[in-house]
Amino acid sequence: MPRLFVALSIPDAVASALARLQNGVDGARWRPRENFHLTLAFIGETDRHGFQTAIDALARIDAPAFEIKLSGLGVFGEKKPRALWAGAEAVPGLVHLQSKVETALRRAGFNLERRRFTPHVTLAYLKGARREDLAAFCSVNGLIGVQPFRVDEFHLYSSRLGGEASHYEIEASYALSSSK
Repeated sequence: MPRLFVALSIPDAVASALARLQNGVDGARWRPRENFHLTLAFIGETDRHGFQTAIDALARIDAPAFEIKLSGLGVFGEKKPRALWAGAEAVPGLVHLQSKVETALRRAGFNLERRRFTPHVTLAYLKGARREDLAAFCSVNGLIGVQPFRVDEFHLYSSRLGGEASHYEIEASYALSSSK
């Protein structure tokens, strides 16, 4: 059974800029740049029926395109750091789209996590990384030099576990409406 999630893809130029940051932290398992994405909702493992239900629910979403910018670095895991990420500004278009995705999936019967939405792109998973090293890394690299980018679509991804990293595949894409 595939694991499903809904996310925004990251343009090549932005992914390249993020990949250039990936060094200098002991205990970091850096994510391959082809795995960079901004998650809107995590569905989890589902069967063929759930897969089709997700596709249908997401197809009914009508939301406008928007522009977004990555800004700042952070760490998940207060006591034991587990992930290093690049933040994304919570612009109204992004928050609106994420809310619509979550609502559509809940109405379709999916039991989603109830975490507060923190828009981000995971750069590394951490094991044994020191908080002091992470704070220094975030301080030095926090001013990410990437241009804002336009978001014209979102995707339903599947995830299959692999050796070094999971393999992500876009299963369906959904266009956002043009700004008026």
